[in-house]
Amino acid sequence: MNFPLILFVLMVLTGLLWSFDYFVARKQRSATAPTPWWVEYGASFFPVILVVFGLRSFVVEPFKIPSGSMIPTLLVGDFILVNKWTYGIRLPVINKKIISINDPQRGDVMVFRFPADPSMDYIKRVVGLPGDKIEYFDKKLTINGQPVTVKPNGEYLHTDRLYTSQKLHEQLGTVEHDILNDQDAPAFITQSLNFPMRDQCTYTARGVSCTVPEGHYFMMGDNRDGSFDSRGWGFVPDQNIVGKAFFIWFNFNDLSRVGSFH
Repeated sequence: MNFPLILFVLMVLTGLLWSFDYFVARKQRSATAPTPWWVEYGASFFPVILVVFGLRSFVVEPFKIPSGSMIPTLLVGDFILVNKWTYGIRLPVINKKIISINDPQRGDVMVFRFPADPSMDYIKRVVGLPGDKIEYFDKKLTINGQPVTVKPNGEYLHTDRLYTSQKLHEQLGTVEHDILNDQDAPAFITQSLNFPMRDQCTYTARGVSCTVPEGHYFMMGDNRDGSFDSRGWGFVPDQNIVGKAFFIWFNFNDLSRVGSFH
């Protein structure tokens, strides 16, 4: 379901009703005549829908985390807020950028339209910037020939399946965060699509190496062995960017989750 498109259509329809009532119907009714219900309800909803549409399109948009690919940073059921303008102002519905502001930075948690199916929104962490060479061999990340700094940080218990993963503290650029590594999981990429510019990637039994094309980004989940990401489906073009995730505003199962994250 394309919710932005539905909201846009509702805004246009209620806006037409409001305009018709304000500029035409109101002048033709007598002072004592009641307002037709379809005009009253339609016109009264227009300001609300206009504000909601404007906020969602240009300021902030809510999302719910549906999977565990970003554990331990984001958990299933987290409701998050996404900054819609930090990477530039985009036209709603068609998502075309009209004003550039900032570029995604390494370590950002970003929401984007899934390249293989733009009707779906994905959330991952920015690992590779345009021109970077990303290597993920033997479950170790290297960027432009430099190993990414990680250090052990205990274990993470998956309460839904009662098993533990190794937790590592990673630094990507200036951003520090935790990732998960399942030592029993294979090093090779278990699922790979035939994505655009796949010739920029080389797959081996040890993992994958990719050179990020201009205007594209390489994304990975913090749950490294539980994330279907750029290692398997390729690069995220700039036109697919939705915004930067920055705040957990609710979780029905754990209110202590409310707050910012890295």
